[in-house]
Amino acid sequence: MPKIRSSSSERLESATAAVAERARVSEAKDSINLRIDARTRQLVDEAAAILGKTRTEFMVESARRQAIDVLLDQRLFMLDPELYDAFMHTLDNPPAPGPKLRSLLRRTPAWGK
Repeated sequence: MPKIRSSSSERLESATAAVAERARVSEAKDSINLRIDARTRQLVDEAAAILGKTRTEFMVESARRQAIDVLLDQRLFMLDPELYDAFMHTLDNPPAPGPKLRSLLRRTPAWGK
């Protein structure tokens, strides 16, 4: 893994530019056909109406925002050599799970109750 140094603002500008470039790849409009259940469609319609948007505008903006978040979340870690070595050591040698982690992993998540 290469060791690269740059400022946070440079990284953010670079990532934002990369996402914007992907968005400009094709300016021609195309279509996406979706099959969704009636309850989900109603939910989308209600949310769109509250914002004064059409269903299409709401779905495209929501999907675009989520796509940008996913792409920007793939972060490049910039570390000085000592921190890089410590980071790689930690990845290669994770600590053993303690009692709190074991307990947490045994619990049923709130959305599963």
